[in-house]
Amino acid sequence: MASRDYTTRRSAIVDAYVTKLLDIDGTGAFLSSVSNVEPRLKFWDEIEEFPAIHINAGGETREYLGAGEKFRFLTLTFRCYVNEEDPVEALERLMEDVETVIEGNNPINYTDNLGNVQSTI
Repeated sequence: MASRDYTTRRSAIVDAYVTKLLDIDGTGAFLSSVSNVEPRLKFWDEIEEFPAIHINAGGETREYLGAGEKFRFLTLTFRCYVNEEDPVEALERLMEDVETVIEGNNPINYTDNLGNVQSTI
């Protein structure tokens, strides 16, 4: 099999966020404690433990800049699920925690299919 210079990085990026989002435990800067984080889309009726976060990768585009440089743009969807007496307040806390993780891990490091450590921009 021929060696590849480029491989898909979609699942590796999603997995890196899943790992970081599992740190939401209600301590320190976190306002909520997450029961479940998964790297796939689930719908409300499939959720068994709350709060839950599910991430899936959407469309990917590329922008070619010349001289061999390019940017890949990947859309990620973060679905946050709560089941509390005041769901609006609970969802606000959970989404603030998700934003804290994203901003605190920018760039986020991940390992591609070739075993190379990469990072997002």
